[in-house]
Amino acid sequence: MKRAAAKHLIERYYHQLTEGCGNEACANEACGSSPGFQRMDNNAAAIKALELYKNNAKLCDPHPSKKGASSAFPENSAKGAHNFSACSNGKMNHKDLQPAREDFRDLNFLTEEKVYEILGLCSESEDYSPLIRVIGRVFSSAESLVQSFRKAKQHTKEELKSLQAKDEDKDEDEKETASGSSTAMEVEPEASASSGDGLSHGENNVQKFDPVEVSVDIEAVRRVYDRLLSNEKIEAAFLNALVYLSPNVECDLTYHNVYATDPNYLNVFIIVMENSNLHSPEYLEIALPQFCKAMSKLPLPALAKLAWLWSQYGTDQIRRLIETFQQLITYTVISNEFSSENLVNEDDGVVAATKCLKIVYYANVLGGDLDTGHNEEEDDEPIPESSELTLQELLGEERRNKKGPRVDPLETELGIRASDCRKPLIPFEEFINEPLNDVLEMDKDYTFFKVETESKFSFMTCPFILNPVTKNLGLYYDNRIRMYSERRITALYSLVQGQQLNPYLRLKVRRDHVIDDALVRLEMIAMENPADLKKQLYVEFEGEQGVDEGGVSKEFFQLVVEEIFNPDIGMFTYDESTKLFWFNPSSFENEGQFTLIGIVLGLAIYNNCILDVHFPMVVYRKLMGKKGTFRDLADSHPVLYQSLKDLQEYEGNVEEDMMITFQISQTDLFGNPLMYDLKEGGDKIPVTNENRKDFVALYAEYMLNKTVEKQFKAFRRGFHMVTNESPLKYLFRPEEIELLICGSRNLDFLALEESTEYDGGYNKDCRIIKDFWETVHSFGQEQKRLFLQFTTGTDRAPVGGLGKLKMIIAKNGPDSDRLPTSHTCFNVLLLPEYSTIEKLRERLLKAITYAKGFGML
Repeated sequence: MKRAAAKHLIERYYHQLTEGCGNEACANEACGSSPGFQRMDNNAAAIKALELYKNNAKLCDPHPSKKGASSAFPENSAKGAHNFSACSNGKMNHKDLQPAREDFRDLNFLTEEKVYEILGLCSESEDYSPLIRVIGRVFSSAESLVQSFRKAKQHTKEELKSLQAKDEDKDEDEKETASGSSTAMEVEPEASASSGDGLSHGENNVQKFDPVEVSVDIEAVRRVYDRLLSNEKIEAAFLNALVYLSPNVECDLTYHNVYATDPNYLNVFIIVMENSNLHSPEYLEIALPQFCKAMSKLPLPALAKLAWLWSQYGTDQIRRLIETFQQLITYTVISNEFSSENLVNEDDGVVAATKCLKIVYYANVLGGDLDTGHNEEEDDEPIPESSELTLQELLGEERRNKKGPRVDPLETELGIRASDCRKPLIPFEEFINEPLNDVLEMDKDYTFFKVETESKFSFMTCPFILNPVTKNLGLYYDNRIRMYSERRITALYSLVQGQQLNPYLRLKVRRDHVIDDALVRLEMIAMENPADLKKQLYVEFEGEQGVDEGGVSKEFFQLVVEEIFNPDIGMFTYDESTKLFWFNPSSFENEGQFTLIGIVLGLAIYNNCILDVHFPMVVYRKLMGKKGTFRDLADSHPVLYQSLKDLQEYEGNVEEDMMITFQISQTDLFGNPLMYDLKEGGDKIPVTNENRKDFVALYAEYMLNKTVEKQFKAFRRGFHMVTNESPLKYLFRPEEIELLICGSRNLDFLALEESTEYDGGYNKDCRIIKDFWETVHSFGQEQKRLFLQFTTGTDRAPVGGLGKLKMIIAKNGPDSDRLPTSHTCFNVLLLPEYSTIEKLRERLLKAITYAKGFGML
């Protein structure tokens, strides 16, 4: 009550300053009617009103039609609307503007018609101040906006019968509603009650949501903005009103839980966000950041409802919403100097805009091409967990997320996942904000992500705004801390229980038996203590000198992949047309072998190594929990995909012309035909025009899921042994998982040249360095890959491209016949100062072509 009284007094001071009391001889210096009073704009009046309230200054006698006396009562608002209607029908003289303005003060909500009527009167008198005052009053009050631009809900006969059965006392009112005689305000609370329930539990089916359930007439709001925003003075009224509105809305949501009592409170955000000028510079300074802070306080059901609503918008509207929040983030980031002392995480405007952008992100997912079904079943056997103690427990904290990474609450509320979206309305890349990524201190952000305190915000909770390089850095910190945790646990056990200290995952392999040695060792570890897989990997090749600082591991993974994917082994089949591998359903290898391959892929990610593997995208989708469907055949089995697509699009009689049944034929490893019924008794069920879609779906299910079910489950199980506690699934989409494992296929050597550093007396202006880059740029694609393999241990670019690869070229003596050498662990190329470019080219080509392993140069 105290807050309401204070608000009422401040409003009275404000109106006294802007409109006066009507007494031309008023002696109050703080009254607009005083002869010596100097006019001020709305912002100055608002500030002055606050000062007058604090000083308990004198108030003139209030006019009987002041807003504070009637704003809370719909009947008074209706009365004001009636008075205005009488005025607009010509019962008042248009020259007598003062009474007309007084009547406008009674308008405490707006409709499209009312706006146009006032606009017409203002156009005739060429004085827009009455309309500006109405907009300032209505758009600065949440209560007024909630009641504005409502649309009447017309009940069907079935709905009326249902309502009558629930509450016979309201029968009369409901009949009036059905006949269209009630006002929008009388009907909408019923409509909002029904819509409030339907979206608070997370629906899987997009079609269940109907925008009509929102009580605000969105199209009318858009038309009003289109008419009014072309006038600069009226546009300023919207801006000033938003500045006044936002703190009150934030307070209402934070302390008064207004959405729970009236779901129509969401109308405030729906109406304001239709303003197409929100991303303009005038709003970015104060108005939009404050409004984003208020929006971020909405409860989860309200955020979900807003996401469902926006998902029904077209791509142009979604893009406008994205640009609004992105402009604010970019403007704030560029306008400030963020550092490790002044973190961007602590900027309320950027944080609030990012939270609001999350709503648009899920609206973009919901409005896209969704596949909420086809989810892989979880493994029957639980994945072995890490050691009983973790770093958090050693520090006295409880362990969180034992079963894996967190799930976004809004995602849970909506009942969808980002991976369910085949094709969003707007490409996911448009949600990435590069200026934010440039100033983000990822080590600090990761700490906030793990601690999960309300006072510190982590952008890792909104991974859509981060580029793959930034997310990969967050994953790197997580992996390194987990490795550190395992080392501490091992040290603790060695002290307490007298166990042998073994803080690393050590693999000692023979180069000519790398698969046998590695898989046997990993199989023992997976059976005895899977937690050891989360230790830092150290590889040693028997009989070779070399300390593994990363380079030996890279070479180990390269050799393992070459062996595993050798078609002669038979674990995978290779498609010459697509250059991709697929699981061999007829493989003689047991499930344990596929489990160990999954472990190798997991270890590569865990130890930040890039693998030269070539899987279709469906493999990464399946790793993220989705089943393969017909659309996934396009890249995994393109010939079959085209045949089934032709079948679906065939315009003739499928049954008579093609004579196929629900029984299909496959060949085993030895070329023998195998028959499989897609349905029981499939050989007797013909494929027709009516059931061909079922045939296509079952065929794809068989090829991508059933035939390789055992192999893939074992493969996925091994992968999750290493990554089950990692935020990998939370941070990355399937296509980004492929980028993590395989690296970038785009080899931009110009970017590599820009990022390369020099040591030992070399610099970028040296003759030898200029000759070197001229030589490397002249190489073919295969030679460039060999050069990368020689220098870095892998022939792929890391996430973010070669520009992220910090290569060092160091001087290795004067001109000689020695070959260049390298330290692959540190990406260092040791280059003698050759006398001619021809000699440089010859020596370098020989080194990269014939070098393999340590001690061979």
